[in-house]
Amino acid sequence: MSDAWMAPVAATGPVTASGALLFDAAGRVLLVEPTYKPGFEFPGGMAQPGESPWETCVREVQEELGVTAPRPLRLLVADWASPGVGRVGGMRWLFDGGVMSPGQISSIRLPADELRSFVFVTVGAAADLLPRDRMRRLEAAMAVRRCGRAVYLHDGAKP
Repeated sequence: MSDAWMAPVAATGPVTASGALLFDAAGRVLLVEPTYKPGFEFPGGMAQPGESPWETCVREVQEELGVTAPRPLRLLVADWASPGVGRVGGMRWLFDGGVMSPGQISSIRLPADELRSFVFVTVGAAADLLPRDRMRRLEAAMAVRRCGRAVYLHDGAKP
């Protein structure tokens, strides 16, 4: 499977991308289903030139979900994704967007040309929807949310 946040733009080298973990009151994580590839992803996307990872996350949450990301966003994971076949490498930043209110959830509006659907799932159920590297990223992020500081990963695992 290709890198999560790398379609539909053609990149010529490593790129920075940021995403947010957003939760419902039951503690389930929000995943979005892109129109341009199979599977699910975290809400997020590629950084624009000169944009910080935090700014990227805030912008992408607004663009993809139509909601304002809560502030402050706490960094959970910085993950180096190695380039590979069908995959553009670069830094992947994952922030904690916190728990969405029922009103925020009901106001979600997806861009039809980019996202097909969204779903809230348990971390266990996410394993059936996410590629392995993103699942490892999610597991590390959940550990940080429970009791720690942000972690650096290399291809979804601690170096």
